[in-house]
Amino acid sequence: MVDLTEEERAAITATMKRVALLMEEIGWATPLSDLTEAQVRALIEEAVEGFREAMSDIARAQTPEVPF
Repeated sequence: MVDLTEEERAAITATMKRVALLMEEIGWATPLSDLTEAQVRALIEEAVEGFREAMSDIARAQTPEVPF
C-alpha cells in the first residue's frame, strides 16, 4: 500500500471528478471488458492528465510569490 500525501489525496479527488464525467459519456453500466481500446485509453489519459494538473495547481497554490 502506498502512503499518499494529503495533496495526492486531493489530486485523486479532483481526478475522480474528471474521470466520472468521461464515464457519463461512456455509460456507467458498461462493463470494463466491453470498453473499446479508445475508451480505455481516454480513461487512462484523463486520469493521468487530471492528476498531473491537480498536483500542479496544488503546488502553485502552496508556492509563495516572489516579491519583486
